[in-house]
Amino acid sequence: MPTIYITVPRDAAGDVVEALLEDRLAACVNRLPIESTYRWEGEIIHDEETLLLAKTTEEAYDDLVECIREVHPHDVPCLERFDEDHVLAEYAEWVESTVGGLE
Repeated sequence: MPTIYITVPRDAAGDVVEALLEDRLAACVNRLPIESTYRWEGEIIHDEETLLLAKTTEEAYDDLVECIREVHPHDVPCLERFDEDHVLAEYAEWVESTVGGLE
């Protein structure tokens, strides 16, 4: 069961989360306010962003990535995948039944 780490501008977080949930690409998305510092086009950038942790399935992963590319306002969105080896069985079952399902 993958967890996807995504950073978005704070004002775009709601739209991204809603798209993932409406399209049944994530069972749950946690939002955390963060401050990001990074280099972009030769400049050091300081941004207030939102960190999203999206819980999804292997089957939905490629569609989730495509959705992020479509709705994310950045040309190069931060998207990293973490594969969970140890997950509470009941939680994993809920994610599997929720993503792409008819719960």
